[in-house]
Amino acid sequence: MGEDAYGINRATIERIVGEIAQVAALGLEIAVVIGGGNIFRGVAPGATGMDRATADYMGMLATIMNALALQDAMRNAGLNARVQSALNIEQVVEPYIRNKAIRYLEEGKIVIFAAGTGNPFFTTDTAAALRGTEIGAEMVLKATKVDGIYTADPKLRPDAKRYDKLSFDEAISKNLRVMDATAFALCRDQKLPITVFSILKAGAMKRVVTGEREGTLVYVDA
Repeated sequence: MGEDAYGINRATIERIVGEIAQVAALGLEIAVVIGGGNIFRGVAPGATGMDRATADYMGMLATIMNALALQDAMRNAGLNARVQSALNIEQVVEPYIRNKAIRYLEEGKIVIFAAGTGNPFFTTDTAAALRGTEIGAEMVLKATKVDGIYTADPKLRPDAKRYDKLSFDEAISKNLRVMDATAFALCRDQKLPITVFSILKAGAMKRVVTGEREGTLVYVDA
C-alpha cells in the first residue's frame, strides 16, 4: 500500500515488480507468496470481535486481490506470471496444483501463490515455507521493511546490531523472531535457508540471489 493508508499503491507495486524483474532476468525460477494486510488482516484491529477463522478467510481473499494486481503489473512489465490460489475460485484464478506450478517455473513463468495455505490460523510465512518446500526452492526470501535480523528492534534500540548470517539454532537460542514459528520450524526441518532483506532497498533482491552481502541469512548447520 506504499504511503497510502489502505489498498494498492500502483507506484509501489510497479517498483516491487521492477525488483523481481531484475532477478527474473538472471534466468532464475521465481515463486511469490503474497500477503493481504494492505486490504484486510485476520489478526488486525479491524477484525476485533470477529470469528478468527472467518477473519482469516477474509484475509486470504485479500491476498488473491493482491496477487491479481501483481500479475497485472508483471504483465505490463513484460513478465509472464501465473496465479495459483489455495482457495478454489476458478472463475477468477486457477487452483494450486503442485506439479502445474513446477511446470510453470520450468517454463520460465513466475508463479504467484495466493490465499496462503488455504487454512485459517496459518500465516503467509507458513505458506511461503510450505510452498517453497513443495516446489523444491533453494531459498526463502522474506521481503520486509527491515534490512535483516537485528540483536534488538532497531527502531527502539539505535545501538542494535544486524546479523549478516546466523544458524537456525542461534536464532532460536537468542529468541530472535525471524518469521512465524510454524514457518520457521518447517524451514529448519526441511533445511531450507531463509534470507531476510528490505524490499525498500533498490536492488536488494538481486544482491541476495547473486550472493552479495545483503540482509541476514539464516542457515542450517551441517
